[in-house]
Amino acid sequence: MKTTTQRFSILLLAAAALTSVVGCASTATQESTGQYMDDTAITAKVKAAIFNDASLKSAEINVETFKGAVQLSGFVNSTADIQRAVALVRGIDGVRSVKNDMRLK
Repeated sequence: MKTTTQRFSILLLAAAALTSVVGCASTATQESTGQYMDDTAITAKVKAAIFNDASLKSAEINVETFKGAVQLSGFVNSTADIQRAVALVRGIDGVRSVKNDMRLK
């Protein structure tokens, strides 16, 4: 009786561990928990860099990050602003690529 209970407990524990690992794994369209946290930190760094740059209007530039790929969208006054924003983002640690969807006003 004791061995059956122990086996069942071990099997249940193994199933729970496997479920938690698979549940946190990433797919092509979904991030893992760790990747989500990394992307949140990257997004914060990008927004801070844009906000601290006097030539850019940060309220009009939107930032989204997925698995290290940063997407910039919104409206800017000139192509120089677009180039400046992209250059800022490329210099941030953790950024793998930059997708520019910004438009001129």
